Amino acid sequence: MIARLLCILLKQEVESFCYQIVSESNDQKVGILQSEDKQLQPSVSKKSEGELSRIKFISNSNKITFSKKPKRRKYDESYLSFGFTYFGNRDAPHAQCVLCKKILSNSSLAPSKLRRHLETKHAAYKDKDISFFKQHLDSPENNKPPTPKIVNTDNESATEASYNVSYHIALSGEAHTIGELLIKPCAKDVVMRMFDEQYSKKIDAVQLSNSTVARRIKDLAADIEEELVCRLKICDGFSLQLDESADVSGLAVLLVFVRYRFNKSIEEDLLLCESLQSNATGEEIFNCINSFMQKHEIEWEKCVDVCSDASRAMDGKIAEAVTLIKYVAPESTSSHCLLYRHALAVKIMPTSLKNVLDQAVQIINYIKARPHQSRLLKILCEEMGAQHTALLLNTEVRWLSRGKVLVRLFELRRELLVFMDSAFRLSDCLTNSSWLLRLAYLADIFTKLNEVNLSMQGKNVTVFTVFDKMSSLLRKLEFWASSVEEENFDCFPTLGDFLTEINSTVDKDICSAIVQHLRGLRSTLLKYFPVTNDNNAWVRNPFTVTVKPVSLVARDYESLIDLTSDSQVKQNFSELSLNDFWSSLIQEYPSIARRAVRVLLPFATMHLCETGFSYYAATKTKYRKRLDAAPHMRIRLSNITPNIKRICDKR
Repeated sequence: MIARLLCILLKQEVESFCYQIVSESNDQKVGILQSEDKQLQPSVSKKSEGELSRIKFISNSNKITFSKKPKRRKYDESYLSFGFTYFGNRDAPHAQCVLCKKILSNSSLAPSKLRRHLETKHAAYKDKDISFFKQHLDSPENNKPPTPKIVNTDNESATEASYNVSYHIALSGEAHTIGELLIKPCAKDVVMRMFDEQYSKKIDAVQLSNSTVARRIKDLAADIEEELVCRLKICDGFSLQLDESADVSGLAVLLVFVRYRFNKSIEEDLLLCESLQSNATGEEIFNCINSFMQKHEIEWEKCVDVCSDASRAMDGKIAEAVTLIKYVAPESTSSHCLLYRHALAVKIMPTSLKNVLDQAVQIINYIKARPHQSRLLKILCEEMGAQHTALLLNTEVRWLSRGKVLVRLFELRRELLVFMDSAFRLSDCLTNSSWLLRLAYLADIFTKLNEVNLSMQGKNVTVFTVFDKMSSLLRKLEFWASSVEEENFDCFPTLGDFLTEINSTVDKDICSAIVQHLRGLRSTLLKYFPVTNDNNAWVRNPFTVTVKPVSLVARDYESLIDLTSDSQVKQNFSELSLNDFWSSLIQEYPSIARRAVRVLLPFATMHLCETGFSYYAATKTKYRKRLDAAPHMRIRLSNITPNIKRICDKR
């Protein structure tokens, strides 16, 4: 009857139609009628009689919509014998396994499908009674509502993976192309061998091209910078450390580090890495830093100290960088890097020792400046069974290696004596015992001085740490001088071993030169590191204070008494570093702790800037002169880890 009615309606509209199905869904089928000279296919009416319950004709759009009546399965209590309960709406439920909590579609609510799941996934429980599954279903753990599992799509996971790989590329300082050329192929090979080819193909979705890695690194650096700015806005104060140098492309690069308190500890991070466009003057340096401060709305009033190398551009009296910073930050002080003070102090020595040092450098350069000579010396050292096969190059820039350079020269003196041409004017020095005695002393004393200098380097080094090291060195210098006067050379191992080897003693002239050098070095160090009344000794050890320090007011001293009377605080003092100890007391003793942190904030050395320029030179090489290295430095020299999840959410 329905098919006949349809034919009548169709004849009234047009003489003939054809039927073509263009789309289909679970609930309805849509057909389009097109005018042709053919009769309507009888299969349409048969299909309509057998499967369709309703027909709707739309003449304006020439569409016929066929709606199917959906079939829903019901849940039966007997399905629990297969380990399944229902989940969702009771009228159209899903099947949920009580063992693995896996949810199956409504079409799976059939005994055969449920039994197959039990036998394939849980074969050990296929013979269990329904009471077992009922008891498992009624347990408190199973009564909890299922937590929806949220997983990332493949594109989201690939983007996060791309950011993670880019982060590691920036940390390593490698070229951006290493991601596409090395990391990605290696990752595919590993996954293919460990899993299968299907998983290996998913790695192709991770974008690691040169331009993509560059964008990722900039995003990571921006996130780190945003986090740092937020920390500086909420901190009580900060100190700066700044230096300028030239890179491989001739640009003047400015590095500025900041030290501040955050989360019960004192942190050190890179504030900015910028290239100076014009002259590297103090005014230009200040304008660069000031622009960053104003852009991010960081208050200059929080700056408590500026550490520099005291060069002319840094520490001018009128319009140079440190002076201008102290003008906008009136409460700020300035300090000269203690490592530079130490380096300047050890340059002074008696003429006799200075001549030996200069001659030793000339001998080294005679070999190192000629590659052919270096190769021949290596062959000779190998044939003679020497401990070393090459000399170390000495430069004024790498003055910390001077002790190692002189020790290496002294250890290869026999090989050099065989190797050196008699025509070389300094070849006779290697046979002169007086010259070798002075060389042995210089090797020992510079080794000791370099060890002291290295001990003052590192992160979170305070002024107290440096002055403790210098106090120890001053006492050692006095002890060494008195020992040499008594002709006791046990404190100089290289010199002592050489004296034992040649079975000789040291001449009075040499002893006098050594004592003069040690005493003069002590006097010079006292000039660069003067002994002053330490009004902040209570910061170094508050438990030794018995009278009120001059720098504290009565209220702060009362708070200090309360602090030193707390047994738990005393235990923490022995377990924590000085920076972490005072930072952890901000909440309990805010007044005295903030004063102590302010004393600990200033940088003692320029170690971070020196390290930063080493990283910069390794990242921006002659093969990457056009690289913008600022984002890389932000990642490599910062203690803040970027929030990759937050970056991906923003995108």
